[in-house]
Amino acid sequence: MTKKTPAAANSGEQPQDQKESVVDRRLGVDRRDITPPSPSNLERRRGPGRRLTDFVKSAEEGEMSREQYTFLLAIDVFKRVNHKTFPSWTDVLEVIRKLGYRKTMPSELNLGDKSQDWIEKPDAASGVNKASAETE
Repeated sequence: MTKKTPAAANSGEQPQDQKESVVDRRLGVDRRDITPPSPSNLERRRGPGRRLTDFVKSAEEGEMSREQYTFLLAIDVFKRVNHKTFPSWTDVLEVIRKLGYRKTMPSELNLGDKSQDWIEKPDAASGVNKASAETE
């Protein structure tokens, strides 16, 4: 049994089992040759003939819609009030629900079999916390 010295442990050498799990790009496997997953309607990359939507284009140019500005303002207020620099996705969903957004239409996204779509009433309670659910 060979004992590794601290110098050998820090030399950057990987254990044999870890070396075998790494794909060597020199073997000829090209990530561009791999078939892409089915479209989800969330792709942001543009290809030939795909233009930015007016919604995205105006935001990238610094001209926000009233909806974008309100969302940005709500997230900023949430971060300041809760002393969070980086809100979690659950926090973001909470802000969205408290802004009044409800799932009232079928999804335009293709999420595969991992998620089931649903629809709720437009006047449904946010369900974010007990205080708001009881008062609504």
